[in-house]
Amino acid sequence: MKTAMSSNTRAPFLAATEGERAAHTPVWFMRQAGRHLPEYRAARGEGSILHAIKQPELAASLTLQPVRRYGVDAAVLYSDIVVPAHAVGFGIDVAPGTGPVAPEPFRSATDVARLRPLETDDIAYVVETCSILVRELPPQVPLLAFAGAPFTVASYLIEGRPSRDYVHTKALMHTDESLWHRLLDRLADHAITFISAQLSAGARAFQLFDSWAGALSDADYTRFVLPHSTKVFSALAELHPTAPGIHFGIGCSHLLASMHRAGPRVMGLDWRMPIDQARALLGPDTVVQGNLDPALVLAGEQPMLESAADILDRNASHPGHIFNLGHGVMPTTDPGLLARLVEYVHERTTSHV
Repeated sequence: MKTAMSSNTRAPFLAATEGERAAHTPVWFMRQAGRHLPEYRAARGEGSILHAIKQPELAASLTLQPVRRYGVDAAVLYSDIVVPAHAVGFGIDVAPGTGPVAPEPFRSATDVARLRPLETDDIAYVVETCSILVRELPPQVPLLAFAGAPFTVASYLIEGRPSRDYVHTKALMHTDESLWHRLLDRLADHAITFISAQLSAGARAFQLFDSWAGALSDADYTRFVLPHSTKVFSALAELHPTAPGIHFGIGCSHLLASMHRAGPRVMGLDWRMPIDQARALLGPDTVVQGNLDPALVLAGEQPMLESAADILDRNASHPGHIFNLGHGVMPTTDPGLLARLVEYVHERTTSHV
C-alpha cells in the first residue's frame, strides 16, 4: 500500500487502484446505465442491446447518463460481454428479458470455425464510442473498459442461453479437454483485442467479468480456467502497463485466491465475503472493489446506508477501496437511492483524506 497522499487533482478511481489516498472513496456501479433510469428507457428504445451498442452516439449518451445523474467516479462503457462473439459472426444475440442466446450452441470442433479471431475493425463502433466519451468525460472520471472472461463467455456459447447448472459446459471440460482449451484460448484472444481496443481509444482501466465462474470448484477453475484468464491480464499488462485491471465474479468466495493469481490489480467482491475477510485471505494491501448487496438498495435508505457503513467500517480507511455493489444495479432500483448512496460514501470518506 502506498502511504503518500496523492494530489487531489488525480482521479479518485485511479488513485484507489494504486492504493493511494484520494479526495474520497470512489464509487461506480455495475449496470449503472440501465433500465432503472427513466432517461435510459426513453433513449434506448426496444430491441436487442447489441443494436444500441452499434450506434456510437447513442451508446456514448447512455454511458454518460449515470455520470451526470449520480456523480460517480468512473464511467463504464455501455456494451455487452457477447459483443466480440457477435462481431465475428458466431450467431449470438441478447434477448430482452432472457440474456445471451445462441440458437446453434458451440458443441464440437466444427464450431471453432464460427469463432474466428476478432479484429479491431470488427468493433469499430465500440472504438468510436470510446473516442466520443473521452472527449465528453471530465478528467476526474475515467472511462472503464470491460470484457467477459473466457469461461463466462464460453458458458453462454456452449449452453446457448443463461444456465443454472452448466451441464454442457462442464461436460465439454471433462470429455474433450483439448477442444475446451482451444475454445478458451480463442476467447482469451477476443477479450485481449476487445479491451485493448477500448484502452487504445482512451479508456484508462478495465474490468474482466467472470460472472459465472463461481459454478466451478477451485480445482476445476485452476485447471480449466485460470490459465486463460491469466493470459488476458498478462497480455494487457504488457500492452497497456498503466491501465489497472479488475477481476470480478459472482459466488466466487472459494475462488478468490485463485482468481487473484490471474494477475488483476483490483479484486472485485460480491456481497458474500466482507472486505476485511478478503484482505485476510489475499493480503492486507490488496485493492478491492465492492461490495453492497444490490437487493439492499431495494430494501430502502436505512438498510442500504447501514450496510454501506458496515462496508466502510470493515475497509478501515484503507485507500485501496472502490465502492460498488456486489453485482449489477437491479432494474427496479430507485435512482434517488443510488444518488443518496454516492453522496453518503463521498461525504463519509472525505474526512479520511
